[in-house]
Amino acid sequence: MPKGSCLCGAITIKVEGELAPPDACHCSQCRKQSGHVWASTDVPEERLTITGADNITWYQASEKVRRGFCKTCGSYLFWDPIHHPRTAVAMGAFDTPSGTQLESHIYVADKGDYYDIGDGLPQNAQ
Repeated sequence: MPKGSCLCGAITIKVEGELAPPDACHCSQCRKQSGHVWASTDVPEERLTITGADNITWYQASEKVRRGFCKTCGSYLFWDPIHHPRTAVAMGAFDTPSGTQLESHIYVADKGDYYDIGDGLPQNAQ
């Protein structure tokens, strides 16, 4: 069972079953929120257990999405598409080994100009 936490441990997560292959998002919102690239895996609600949820602060990033982070240490943990039965969970929050590998890059048309993507994985402009 994949497990993880925020930096201070106030929020812990468990996922029942294997993690889906993650993607790396290069959009401007993810870069600004995370400080670089946001790598996450989508987890169906019924497979995700969050302990310490009262420590999550939600930021309404758009009409359709909210982003969750620890109100104590600031760890950026969740990308939650409102009214969808899944949550994207930060790959950096999981203890290793995660049992999965990056599958693709998304929103590469918006990526920062200070780095190149050279891992050979599929790249989607949007």
